[in-house]
Amino acid sequence: MTTTSPAERDKQAAKATGRDTRTEILKRSIRANVPLRKTFVQAPRGTASRHGPLCEFVTGRDLRGLKAYLLIVAACSNGTDGWSTRHDSAVWARMMDIDQTATEQAARTGAWRALRRLRDRNLITCTRSGKMITVTLLREDGSGAPYERPMGQSDEDVYLQIPAAFWTKGYDETVDLPALALLLVVAREKPWSKFPAEKAPQWYGWSADTHERGLKKLIDLGLVERRPHFTKAPLAPSGFTMAYLYQRTAVMRPRKARKTAVAKAAVSTGTTGGPTKAASTKTTKATKTAVPTARRGR
Repeated sequence: MTTTSPAERDKQAAKATGRDTRTEILKRSIRANVPLRKTFVQAPRGTASRHGPLCEFVTGRDLRGLKAYLLIVAACSNGTDGWSTRHDSAVWARMMDIDQTATEQAARTGAWRALRRLRDRNLITCTRSGKMITVTLLREDGSGAPYERPMGQSDEDVYLQIPAAFWTKGYDETVDLPALALLLVVAREKPWSKFPAEKAPQWYGWSADTHERGLKKLIDLGLVERRPHFTKAPLAPSGFTMAYLYQRTAVMRPRKARKTAVAKAAVSTGTTGGPTKAASTKTTKATKTAVPTARRGR
């Protein structure tokens, strides 16, 4: 029977995990929310194909690559290092959890291969010097154009946001590929939108079955919620039609900036000369009773 020495046990207990590494990367990027251009998920209207680069990850069954790419966006998009980040290949491997099922050398090789797949999709550039790997972001649409921080001033520049809690709370460890793809799809649209599975091949480039499985998994994980929406249909046997509307649950919604939260608190107490608390309460109640318009996720 093999025994482990106290020193070896102490070393293993002190070793950083993949989640530890991802959390530290997010701390260094100083981001509560990670911006991602919507063109990664779906091309703008009027283009020859509506499929975004996300399609290739889904059809290529590249969950590891997709997770790595989203974390690279989180690490690089603050621009403090020229849209680049540099780590030892062992750190990249741990970041991707490859070290859990492979030897050290195999894990290093696996990390480099995952990064090269992202490079081949024109989403990053990557260079290797000894054991160090440097990655630089390119534009999210897969055009190979240099990265710039999205400002949301055009259809090609609007962006969705992924809260840092997706990684720090370990939700990234629970999603499968369809669920992660659909999380980005839901995040791309306004709250309480429709996401018809029959449109998935045309709009996103994957099957209706993949689409439905992704939404179901997100609901099971508590990352997305849904509710029925009824529409009058005089010629339907029942007199109405029903479709589900979806939105992210609170834990997956972008965190508001601290200054905004403080300003709203001041308004609610009447300290800024704005609406009083009573007026604010009435407005909130009126808002809650309003029925949102159904939106199509496209």
